[in-house]
Amino acid sequence: MKSNFNYDDFVFGVQPTDHILLCNYNDGTWQSPRIVPHTDIKMSPMSLCLHYGQTVFEGMKAFRQDNGQVIIFRPDKHFRRFNASLERMCMPAVEQDLFIEGIKELVRLEEHWLPEEQEISLYIRPFVIATEPRLGVKVSDEYLFCIVCTPMGLYYSEPVRLKVETEFVRAAEGGVGYAKCGGNYGAAFYPAQQAKIQGYDQVIWTDAKTHEYIEEAGTMNIAIVIDDRLITPKLSTSILDGVTRSSIIQIAKDMGMIVEERKVQLQELIDEFQSGKKIEIFGVGTAAVISPVKCINILGTEYHPYIANDATMFKLKKQLDNIRKGRISDKYNWNWFI
Repeated sequence: MKSNFNYDDFVFGVQPTDHILLCNYNDGTWQSPRIVPHTDIKMSPMSLCLHYGQTVFEGMKAFRQDNGQVIIFRPDKHFRRFNASLERMCMPAVEQDLFIEGIKELVRLEEHWLPEEQEISLYIRPFVIATEPRLGVKVSDEYLFCIVCTPMGLYYSEPVRLKVETEFVRAAEGGVGYAKCGGNYGAAFYPAQQAKIQGYDQVIWTDAKTHEYIEEAGTMNIAIVIDDRLITPKLSTSILDGVTRSSIIQIAKDMGMIVEERKVQLQELIDEFQSGKKIEIFGVGTAAVISPVKCINILGTEYHPYIANDATMFKLKKQLDNIRKGRISDKYNWNWFI
């Protein structure tokens, strides 16, 4: 069975697939997992998630390989990150069997949303929300675990323009920046909207204390290539441990590149640009995959990274695509077949 969906003209995140996984947490355990036809969620307007921010989600993908088989990419790493986010938000961990097997069974039902002839992935969104109906600042005793899916093409269809943000803060050390919780994204909307008004697609956040070091962009981690070196900000409690970031780092090492996970100072970037070096800057993320940056505004001055077809970032992306699509051996065991 094939979906009749128009894959040539659609907006990401609008069209759900046919089914949804639901599971409730009551009396200290996850109970009654079930996959049902896609439906709205009914809950009390007093549900704690609507008032005090106990919401956590993941974003991951399934792909159809060239031979027709369907894989889920690195669900084990997504599972670990999901539970790390839940722990930080005082929410109950989800068992591995519930998470992994639930996703597998859901994707089996929805694999007809992955056409063989087009570069379409299936975006998978597991999330947990606090559902206890109570107005009071407390950790909820009741939760809903849910998984929804939607078809996806390219998140950014063109190279992006980014502005380095040195006034507003996304996350501070010791906070929840490393967790995929809803509040991180809500807090980012205003400065991101201001950047869009100024002609930029997104912002690159800097550290909350000094605004001297880059951290990540609004929808992706940031990577830089200079002199055959891959440089990316070191993980911290204010930077998300990106699964695509991790994958690209491993691929770069195996391609013989020097990989530096460290603090990246704005002044260092300015100096490198002013020296005339060929510099690549790109975003890496589950939705964005690899997104070339064609313009970056640093402290009011625009610089233009290298985005030609022979750029290293495209070689990294091709290698990642080849692994996902089964064109080369998956020596990392990243692909989980359904």
